[in-house]
Amino acid sequence: MELFAKSTHIDFMGKRKIAMVFSVLLVIASLVTLTIRGLNFGIDFTGGTLIEVVYPQAVELDGIRKLLEEAGYHDVQVQHFGTARDVLIRIAPRDDLASARLSEEVMTALANADPTVEKRRVEFVGPQVGGELAEQGGLAVLYSLIGILIYVSLRFEYRFSVGAVVALVHDVTITLGLFSLLQLEFDLTVVAAILAVIGYSLNDTIVVFDRIRENFRKMRKGSPQEVMNASINQTLSRTLMTSGTTLLVLVALFLFGGEIIHDFAVALIVGIFVGTYSSIFVAGALSLALGVSKADLMVVEKEGKEIDPSP
Repeated sequence: MELFAKSTHIDFMGKRKIAMVFSVLLVIASLVTLTIRGLNFGIDFTGGTLIEVVYPQAVELDGIRKLLEEAGYHDVQVQHFGTARDVLIRIAPRDDLASARLSEEVMTALANADPTVEKRRVEFVGPQVGGELAEQGGLAVLYSLIGILIYVSLRFEYRFSVGAVVALVHDVTITLGLFSLLQLEFDLTVVAAILAVIGYSLNDTIVVFDRIRENFRKMRKGSPQEVMNASINQTLSRTLMTSGTTLLVLVALFLFGGEIIHDFAVALIVGIFVGTYSSIFVAGALSLALGVSKADLMVVEKEGKEIDPSP
């Protein structure tokens, strides 16, 4: 890390205004997209019927979708679950048909086309339960941000806590904006991914803040901007190595983990990119804009401390 730190002298804080404008534009675009298009909520939130079936051989999803559409089921999602033989079917709730009856008719349509199909499980999620899950998921994200605000305030200084929380809100908003723009399915696994992104981004930010606090006490002659630049450069190798190795795993999950976790992997991949960016540009830059200085982070001498009589 030290070798990497000595070889990099990037003026991150000198580019903070450009970065902040870029971030503001991204957040505004995400909010506009969320307002206009909204999120494509999955069955976890909207309610509906989930049917898992298995075929004796690999099956094409397009054929199943066409079959169900011909049977009158247009609002349906079909994806592989594990292998090319396992298929997961999600159907939105219908007012004119009970969930149990709906699953029976779907299985009948599938069996008429291929008698070898077998039903593994059927799950029903009511709209009320889905609404409660959506509310609880939103509260989980909100409570985590409040807890982080308190934690960083106690560990560092309130200006740093504001910078950290704003950076996390920045990461979550942009990730949600991308999901809204692409209309990717938003379910409980994506909520879990967003919470993981919050934890990852916070950890990255805390590492940078620790080095900033340490350098504020060591670099007596440096300005706050110079101290932050030096701190970010010193932790840059750790940040990039951690992000790079994490992304390797997530890309592997996206490519080989199956369609069932694609959206989960996408949320984490986007979150890692945005979280790394915000740890470098947003959190520290906002703390600097709020006026953080050496005096805020210097160790306070305790009154009555005995003076060493030795020369």
